[in-house]
Amino acid sequence: MTDHKDIDEIIDDENDELYEHYSFLVDKGQSPLRIDKFLCDKLEKVSRNRIQNAAKSGSVLVNDKPVKPNYKIRPLDKIRIVMAQPPLEYTIEAQDVGLDIVYEDNDVMVVNKQAGLVVHPGHGNFEGTLVNGLLHHKALWPEINGESRPGIVHRLDKNTSGLLVVGKTEYALSYLAKQFFDRTTERTYNALVWGDFEEEEGTISVNIGRDPKHRKLMTVFPDGDQGKRAITHYKVLKRFGYATFIECKLETGRTHQIRVHMKYIKHPLFNDYNYGGDRIITGTIYSKYKQFIENCFTIMPYHSLHAKSLGFEHPVTKKRMSFEQPLPDYFEELLQKWERYTSGFNL
Repeated sequence: MTDHKDIDEIIDDENDELYEHYSFLVDKGQSPLRIDKFLCDKLEKVSRNRIQNAAKSGSVLVNDKPVKPNYKIRPLDKIRIVMAQPPLEYTIEAQDVGLDIVYEDNDVMVVNKQAGLVVHPGHGNFEGTLVNGLLHHKALWPEINGESRPGIVHRLDKNTSGLLVVGKTEYALSYLAKQFFDRTTERTYNALVWGDFEEEEGTISVNIGRDPKHRKLMTVFPDGDQGKRAITHYKVLKRFGYATFIECKLETGRTHQIRVHMKYIKHPLFNDYNYGGDRIITGTIYSKYKQFIENCFTIMPYHSLHAKSLGFEHPVTKKRMSFEQPLPDYFEELLQKWERYTSGFNL
């Protein structure tokens, strides 16, 4: 495992959701044609089987309504399709990374990812990732047209712990991808951030995109001229004077969203070295306090963010599924240390 103070992951997109979205307007002179054939011609590298599974899962829409694979397109139809990303173009090895499986059936798996584990291989991280672990857990790895592929439709930052859902079939992948695209999943995070808040809760709605000066990081574009809209709702859970324990709910899933938004409102995540939280931001700098913070950094060697809960609709049963995962032991220890430190202080 690499040093936790390396940059988390090279960013190769601006979404944590690993899906593809395409839109087409049918020509005026188009003759009747099955939509799966039409899309197969338009999307040269996408198999007809993937397109058909996307349609069956409700992820192919014509004029904003889902259609079946045998729908005959008409002139001026507006077509949209959402699919999980295609199979990997390189070979990865099966490795036991110690998966913590919270739930599993024939269609989906929910994993409690440990901090320090990269989700998706690439750009120097081809070993020891969550996907390597999924390949080791062979029952999970779907075979699609003879090609093995991971079942990832969203991800967590390397040093973020918590819940992540994986699809085990092409149909499940498409169904889950559509939910993330439509923002019908529910995701709640816990974070310890620097400083105190005047309000009890609030919403941050501001664009996030790649930082032009630091290409491995993200930044806020308050004028909305660049990046993509990102929305985070937050609520105060516990005040420690110099730091605050909060809950965050996401409407969007931009890369590093909570971390970038918290930095933007001057409350960076505790010990987030990429976004300025690995130094003393608030509090009088004197020897005892400085030592206290250094001890806290030792307890929490990652940025203080945990994906606590996850909700989605099951691809097959259509039942709403909800999962919750408590904080890692070291995160709890960190909060207890802050609680002891601030008890009796009028901060």
